[in-house]
Amino acid sequence: MKNLPVLNIEQFEEEKSLINFYSNDLGIHLKKNKAIVHKSHSHNFFLCVFFSEGNGIHEIDFNTYKVKTGSVFFLRPGQTHSWKFDSAPKGYIFFHTQDFYKFYFLNKELSQFPFYYSYKNPPNLLLISEERTEIELRFKEINNEYHKKLSYQNQKLVSLINLVYIDLSRIYSAIEPRKEVLSSSYLQTFNNLEKTIEQFYKTEKSANFYADKLSITTKHLNRITKATINKTTTEFITERLLLEAKRHIVHSKNSLSTTAEILGYDDYAYFSRLFKLKEGITPMDFRKKYNANI
Repeated sequence: MKNLPVLNIEQFEEEKSLINFYSNDLGIHLKKNKAIVHKSHSHNFFLCVFFSEGNGIHEIDFNTYKVKTGSVFFLRPGQTHSWKFDSAPKGYIFFHTQDFYKFYFLNKELSQFPFYYSYKNPPNLLLISEERTEIELRFKEINNEYHKKLSYQNQKLVSLINLVYIDLSRIYSAIEPRKEVLSSSYLQTFNNLEKTIEQFYKTEKSANFYADKLSITTKHLNRITKATINKTTTEFITERLLLEAKRHIVHSKNSLSTTAEILGYDDYAYFSRLFKLKEGITPMDFRKKYNANI
């Protein structure tokens, strides 16, 4: 997708020596980067933003979320998004690479936090007034530390973001409880499945392939995906393909047949029928509808 900007941390604050982490007052950040942040784009880093004030719309991977006072959003690398505000927002934003976190927490993954666990988990949170006060202080402390030049800066920053992720995970888990208690083995297998799909979905589309990769039966893998997200493995694979298809359809100038080929479909007619069956609209009509709303 040559026409979809993929932003790097270095683009936002070139004078800083920290190239794996960035933080700023949200109003300053949006004003300084107004040429890029309001257009659809993706990142190669993890992003977290807190709104102490503001109203508007945040589109993430073709889903629309309301921006309100107390909103928090979480984005993983590769997700596309754009903003539309009804009034000037206030708050804080920070982002960082996977390596920045992993360097100091060798045995921990960002996927331990529910908002980064899966693309299927909601990427947003709305805090009540009592929660906002404490979380805002966390974000403010992160931002203050980032703009200082003190020793042990990286160590403190990664400790602070770990704390805010823990606080937000507690709130998130209370609002988005699991309908049933799933075993840790189910959750780990699902996490491994999502990573494997991300690696092979353009060329491998059968549930059998992924079951073999995970050394379990297709029946058991289906049992896990049904228990975890209430979808079959095939449905989960297809959803990932269609998300990528949408990204290509609206953010690239490739022909629709070329997009189908990139995603492993030599027969465009079949791809178009599959897209319409799942989305209720043809790829061409999806492109026209999306562009008409920009």
